[in-house]
Amino acid sequence: MDRVALRGLKARGHHGVFQQEREEGQTFVVDLVLGLDTRSAAATDDLARTVHYGVVAEEVVGVVEGEPVDLIETLAERIAQQCLEHEAVREVEVVVHKPEAPITVPFDDVTITITRSRV
Repeated sequence: MDRVALRGLKARGHHGVFQQEREEGQTFVVDLVLGLDTRSAAATDDLARTVHYGVVAEEVVGVVEGEPVDLIETLAERIAQQCLEHEAVREVEVVVHKPEAPITVPFDDVTITITRSRV
């Protein structure tokens, strides 16, 4: 399976279990690896035979900016399901970064990584 990766998609969301997170929001960063077969697209040089990663990026930002959820696990699942709506995408790895998580000790980042595929 071939891979198309998008790294560092940034969007402001209002996700989290604390009221302050819901009210003020924070920046989330998303990395994606889309698994698909690109041979047909490469042979024909036809965008319709692959995934339009610009559209995927916009959709992922829309999910992050959309309906708030408590857990980044839920956010990652919603992003994965959106990516799998594209016919060419057979598998997706989603990493959601929450670098502004409300943690009381010094830290660099909090992430969740999930992999989902068509059944």
